[in-house]
Amino acid sequence: MGDPLRLYGLNALVLNAADGIGEAISRTLIKHGASVIAADTSNSGVVQHYASVKGITGMISNLNDPERLSALVDEAAEKLGGIDILVTDFLLRQEAPLSTADEKLENVLRLRATLVMAACRAALPYLKNSPAGRIINLGFLRSFFAADGNEASTRAEHDLANLTRALAAETGEFGITANYIQPGAVMTPESREVFRKNKALRDHCIKSSAARRLGEPVDVAKVALFLASDDAVFVSGTGVAVDGGRLGQ
Repeated sequence: MGDPLRLYGLNALVLNAADGIGEAISRTLIKHGASVIAADTSNSGVVQHYASVKGITGMISNLNDPERLSALVDEAAEKLGGIDILVTDFLLRQEAPLSTADEKLENVLRLRATLVMAACRAALPYLKNSPAGRIINLGFLRSFFAADGNEASTRAEHDLANLTRALAAETGEFGITANYIQPGAVMTPESREVFRKNKALRDHCIKSSAARRLGEPVDVAKVALFLASDDAVFVSGTGVAVDGGRLGQ
């Protein structure tokens, strides 16, 4: 765990990487020797954001379009000379935090599954050629759900767990691992905006965490680093909750 260059020579594609958790993961990966394509939407400023950062190249794409995702993976692989690590994250913003596990949530989960699978299917040929193929899927932030949205939050995590387990079973014979990270109430720009409008939700998230605080993007990035490294070579089809410990769930 102490080797500062344990990802040396590996190439990573990180989605939703202009800020927040995606940025923290991108910067953490390059600190440990990886080369990174940080992809985000056209209005995110991702290209300019990383213009002076050695080891990270910003790339624009429509992350909500499965066909565009496939093209993005191919473009990233061409620029990097292959892909060893794929980090998927999809915001899928809603007008307000979701409170129930209803049809609206099911629609969001179907879209997320479609996007995750599009990115993973496109990356699979490159991951098969990698000596250390890694898939890391990120779950929705706790701020995506209302204070009374524990059922919806649990439903979303179970959905991602099932999807990731299926990927692990499919790709394991090629030496590829697939895992997911379930963030709690992590203070990203998206969460900050939600909590600005809904301080009661912010307070609820703090009280619901055993750590009695909100998380930081780097808390998630450190787990992603572990899953991307050889330290997790025999870890696949599982998830890590980065939420400070859950109370009352």
